[in-house]
Amino acid sequence: MPSEKRKFGDLGEKIASNFLKRSKHKIVEINYLKRIGEIDIISKKKNILHFIEVKTRTQQSAEKYGLPEEAIASHKQKKIVKTAQYYLLENKYSDDIQWQIDVIAITINENKTKAKINYIENAINYESF
Repeated sequence: MPSEKRKFGDLGEKIASNFLKRSKHKIVEINYLKRIGEIDIISKKKNILHFIEVKTRTQQSAEKYGLPEEAIASHKQKKIVKTAQYYLLENKYSDDIQWQIDVIAITINENKTKAKINYIENAINYESF
């Protein structure tokens, strides 16, 4: 049985997926998981492949610990980059594929009735790793 934390994360990913679909993204994969790491959502829009990290917090948690987008430490960024690169190799994408790593930060009210979405494109510069 999933933990409350996992259920909350799943809620954030569902909100993010719906947001992406409304924004004309085609969802390619959700929760791509390998030993090296995990990508929450992989989508495609136009000719760009998007590897998306979803971070979700309650308003109360965000006030106490900071915004969800601030919670992606450099070691986590490095894992996301390596996992994205692995995905590209595993799926035999050509070297000239356009791709980027985005973050969707979601802040949900305590009643889980409203969500604020902050979509940050090109949030992680994979060339610096």
